[in-house]
Amino acid sequence: MELLVVSLASLLAGLVDAIVGGGGLILVPALFATFPTAAPVTLLGTNKSASVWGTAFSAIQYSRKVQLQWRALLPAAMAGAIGSLGGAWAVQLIDPSMFRKALPFLLLLLLGYTLAKKELGRHHAPRFDGRQAAWAAVCIGLVMGFYDGFFGPGAGSFLVFAFVKIMGYDFLNASASAKLVNTATNFSALVLFAIQGQVWWHLALAMALANVVGSLIGTRLALKHGAGFVRIVFICVVGALILKTSYDTWFKL
Repeated sequence: MELLVVSLASLLAGLVDAIVGGGGLILVPALFATFPTAAPVTLLGTNKSASVWGTAFSAIQYSRKVQLQWRALLPAAMAGAIGSLGGAWAVQLIDPSMFRKALPFLLLLLLGYTLAKKELGRHHAPRFDGRQAAWAAVCIGLVMGFYDGFFGPGAGSFLVFAFVKIMGYDFLNASASAKLVNTATNFSALVLFAIQGQVWWHLALAMALANVVGSLIGTRLALKHGAGFVRIVFICVVGALILKTSYDTWFKL
């Protein structure tokens, strides 16, 4: 029964994550609710063992339909992997809980800005090209990768917003680009968790397959309905993240 529950959660997480990020909002709480006595780090490692595959397949699907800036995004993915390892190392030295109270407010600012700027992310107009695009993408990958390894909640959504605001992408291209970087950060974190023996491999296969199925569905929905649809899902996911992080910070006992 536990395997069925977390597999269904993984499928839904893959669907949401493929569109705009934020799949961890679904799968991580499901793992914690299903296995309340398990070590948190083990559940986080098990989450990565599923999400990395869904994100990777989503990135492949997007690359077939969306014209990605590979010369900028490949260095960004490498920077994201390095940043993720750096964040995972830093979390052993610095308690990340100090950032927990600030996260709902950061997400609220992000949501408010997106709602206020009606045209934000509706049109694809890259601001950089060549080396400028590569350097800008590397900075995004490094910072967001570090955040993903150090703290994590909302990393996919922050990545999408960064590509929209900084790079000038529409929401569809931003989501596609974020998947490539997020695959690298997830894989980097998974390697670290696996080395530490913090992955339940007996759950990983079924959860990974479910996550891939969900990601394929989500990617098709995003490609079919375009940037406007992705923007709406982005707003919904960020709103849900605000509620979840606010509850975890201020009300959860």
